[in-house]
Amino acid sequence: MSRRLAAYAVCIEDGRVLLARYVSPYGDGTWWTLPGGGVEPCEDPFDAVTREVAEETGYSSVVERLLGVDSRIIPAAERHHPGPEDHQNIGIFYAVRVTAGTTRPEPNGETAESVWTPLTTVASLPRAALVDTGITLAQSQPPTGHVPPSATTDVIHP
Repeated sequence: MSRRLAAYAVCIEDGRVLLARYVSPYGDGTWWTLPGGGVEPCEDPFDAVTREVAEETGYSSVVERLLGVDSRIIPAAERHHPGPEDHQNIGIFYAVRVTAGTTRPEPNGETAESVWTPLTTVASLPRAALVDTGITLAQSQPPTGHVPPSATTDVIHP
């Protein structure tokens, strides 16, 4: 089984959430996600999330609190790019506050733009399932830091 550890920023202010528009390098689409991404070898996820926010959005930020951890298994046949084995995504979600900067596309990266999006419109967007997970964690703040996986096994909500 393959595995990916990632850290995601949930930046909510004034009824809006900061989303990043991901453009797949495989040419198979674009969708909205939370700023964040893979934790590098020997990197603390706490540091990874602010690095990712800066890389993807242009903003400086600080972590305010740990929201929770989401772990899901994606069967090999259901992976966005089917592979020979099942895959485990482990996402660490942080409440993050933007402290400075202006939005810009990720230089030489896969984030085309970052937009403050009204929470009321998120459900209508093509988005990664992790967007819903992060918003649910931020809004419900479960004591265990865990929410049930989304009802769909899809990684992307159309």
